[in-house]
Amino acid sequence: MEYKKNNQVKILSLGNIDYSKCVDLQKKLQKEIIDIKLFNRKNNLNKLTPNYLVIVEHDHVYTLGKSGNSENLLYSKSELKAKNIQFHETSRGGDITYHGPGQLVIYPILDLENFFTDIHKYLRFLELVVINTLKDLNIHSSKNPNKTGVWLDVGKKSERKICAMGVKVSRWVTMHGLALNVNCDLEFFNGIVPCGLENRNVTSIKNEIQESISLESVSKIFTKNFLEIFNSILVD
Repeated sequence: MEYKKNNQVKILSLGNIDYSKCVDLQKKLQKEIIDIKLFNRKNNLNKLTPNYLVIVEHDHVYTLGKSGNSENLLYSKSELKAKNIQFHETSRGGDITYHGPGQLVIYPILDLENFFTDIHKYLRFLELVVINTLKDLNIHSSKNPNKTGVWLDVGKKSERKICAMGVKVSRWVTMHGLALNVNCDLEFFNGIVPCGLENRNVTSIKNEIQESISLESVSKIFTKNFLEIFNSILVD
C-alpha cells in the first residue's frame, strides 16, 4: 500500500518547561506516531500520522548526547548545584550543550515518511530553516561542512556557533531538535566545551544585532521558514 503522506504540522508552544518533563512529552508524541504506523502496517490501513513542532524554553541545564564525552562538562557537581544548573544525559546525537532562559528550543516530532526518509537531509533542512530565520533578522550565517548546527564566519578566527542541533530518529519518527541562542546569557557556556569542540566561540541573536528580541518573535519567523522549507502547512 502506498504511504499516505501528511504535511500538516501542529505547533505546541509550551513556554518554560522542565527539561525532563519535555523529554517525556517528546517520547509520548513519538510513541503516538509510531503506534499509528505499526497499527497501519499490521491492519493494512493508511491512517495519517501527525507532525508536531514543540517550542519551549528551559531553565539552566546541560545535556550530554549519547556519544558525548562527560569530560566536556567543566563544572563539578558542587558548582552545578551552586549555580542552579541541572545536568542530564540524553538519547540524542551530539555531545554536550546548554539550554537556558532566553534560548529558543524547538523539538520537531515528525514522521519523516511524510516528507523524506533521509536523516542527513533532515539535519540540513533544519540548518537551512535557522539560516533563513537569521537572514530575516539581518544576520548572515551558514552551515559548517564539518560540524552540525549553524555558524557565523565559518573558516575565520571569529567563527562562532549560534545554533546547536541533536536528534534521535526511531522508525523514521524524530525527537530532540535544536537550540537557537536568542537572548540567553552566554556565560553559561563557560561550564562546558560546547558540542565537544574546543576553542569554539558561541554567540546569540542579541549579541549580533545589539538589541533584545522576544522568543515569540523569533519563533514566528522560524515557523514561517520551517513551513516553507519542509513544504508543510500549519494546522490547529
